[in-house]
Amino acid sequence: MPIPVEVMLKKKERFERDPDTIPADFHDELFRLEAEGELIVQRIPDGQPVVEVPTKYGRPKRVPKGHLWHHKSCGQCGHIPGYSTSIFWVMRKLGYDYEDPRDQTSCTAWNYYASATSNEAAQAAVALRNFATAYESGYFPLIHCGTSYGHYKEVRSELLRHPELRAQVRRVMDKLGKPMVLPEEIVHYSEWFYALRHEIAARQVRDFSGIAVTVHPACHYYKLVEGDAIYDPDVYGGQRTAVVTALAEALGAEVRTYSTWFDCCGFGFRHILVQRDFTRSFATIRKIEVMKEEADPDVVLTHDTGCVTTLDKSQFAAQAHGRNVGVAVMSEAQFAALAMGAHPYKVCQLHWHSADYRPLLEKMGIDWEKAWVEFETDVAKLERGEKEFLSWEDVDG
Repeated sequence: MPIPVEVMLKKKERFERDPDTIPADFHDELFRLEAEGELIVQRIPDGQPVVEVPTKYGRPKRVPKGHLWHHKSCGQCGHIPGYSTSIFWVMRKLGYDYEDPRDQTSCTAWNYYASATSNEAAQAAVALRNFATAYESGYFPLIHCGTSYGHYKEVRSELLRHPELRAQVRRVMDKLGKPMVLPEEIVHYSEWFYALRHEIAARQVRDFSGIAVTVHPACHYYKLVEGDAIYDPDVYGGQRTAVVTALAEALGAEVRTYSTWFDCCGFGFRHILVQRDFTRSFATIRKIEVMKEEADPDVVLTHDTGCVTTLDKSQFAAQAHGRNVGVAVMSEAQFAALAMGAHPYKVCQLHWHSADYRPLLEKMGIDWEKAWVEFETDVAKLERGEKEFLSWEDVDG
């Protein structure tokens, strides 16, 4: 699916008066190093359907539809499990195959950004160890976490620029018995949802035309190595990243803007650890309250682990002080799954969320009380040993 010529021309017009403002295409150096035997470039498997999407500087980015190796997020699995299961559920519903690996490690980027106690070679080796594992499986990596996504792009940039770093990482990879591999594209799951938004909308069974949405774009998605991020002239004139917003619009929701859309969610890595009151204050006063006062959304959608966690979990403290908060927060993957008929608890696992999501479910036409009874019935069977786990058959109904 090629990008329309007019889209590429609009991007070109933004930079043609000053071409030096366009960063060099990393692909040139990536393929040069492969030709010289420095590394292996994992390409999208032959025969896999691919969608080309427009990026910030107009270059097309290739997003494969299937045969994907899911690089999961430690924060999603630990704090928002319905985030990951929604991604898997949507992909399964659309009929695309994937690998849910058991030999993936954390990207360790939180250590890097929050404490600065690691080093370049260690961080790069962790990234390449995961990429090599995906390469050996035959599946193409899809990154769930915005932090991992941004960090891996930084790692790629450093490896392409510094031969001494490649030499250090190569020694580590040799000890692990794994090859030096970088994928031809580093793809975030929200880019997959953007690319397949019309297929998702075609399977929609719940009417979202009455749902008002605000979007928080994740900093680590579009502010780190920004040239990879998706920008669409049809979404805010190409002046904001298009992921999440384009999907919400495709599902018929009303996306409302607000003045602090560019601000961090408040997570910020280091201060979530050492200045948590600042994080909670920023998330609620600078983000949630502004959204409520300027846009009054039914739900806040975002596409990163830390953003969902911070915007959702911080509201309880502000509510205790009578602040103007109280709005549901979830990932656009959960939102899309609900649109396609996913169970709010068995699949989306909204009971892990802190802000009250029940008014939103009612507006979506979902009987959350009935759904909760269904969920508790399955939990009771698990407790009695009648089931070992919830199967896909249990949640696909």
